[in-house]
Amino acid sequence: QVQLVESGGELVQPGGSLRLSCAASGVTLDYYAIGWFRQAPGKEREGVSCISATSVSIYYADSVKGRFTISRDYAKNTVYLQMNSLKPEDTAVYYCAAERRTGGCSAAKGRYASWGQGTQVTVSS
Repeated sequence: QVQLVESGGELVQPGGSLRLSCAASGVTLDYYAIGWFRQAPGKEREGVSCISATSVSIYYADSVKGRFTISRDYAKNTVYLQMNSLKPEDTAVYYCAAERRTGGCSAAKGRYASWGQGTQVTVSS
C-alpha cells in the first residue's frame, strides 16, 4: 500500500549518533502511524519506537528510552529516528513500517502491512 525507503545506517563507534530516515514517494504518510523495528542476526524483529499519524502518540522500547528520538517532517513526508549514545547491542538492521491508522501507534510488528527494505546499523569499535 505504501513504499518505504530507509536510509542513514552506518558503522559507528559506541557512544556515537546516527539519524535514520524513512521516506515515502508518491504517497503521503499523513494518515499512517510509523514504527521503527530492528532485527539482529538470529533474533526476532523487535519494536523500537513508533509515532502516530499526528505525532501525539509516541512509544519507545525500554532499551532505547532516553537515547532515541522519533519524529516526523510532514513537509518532507519523512519519519526520523535520532539515535544517540549508541551501544553495540543496538547493532541490527533497522526497518520502518507503516500502518494506515489515525489513532495511536503500536510497536507490535503484526500491526504493520508495509515495510521498507531496512538499513544496517553497526555499532562497534
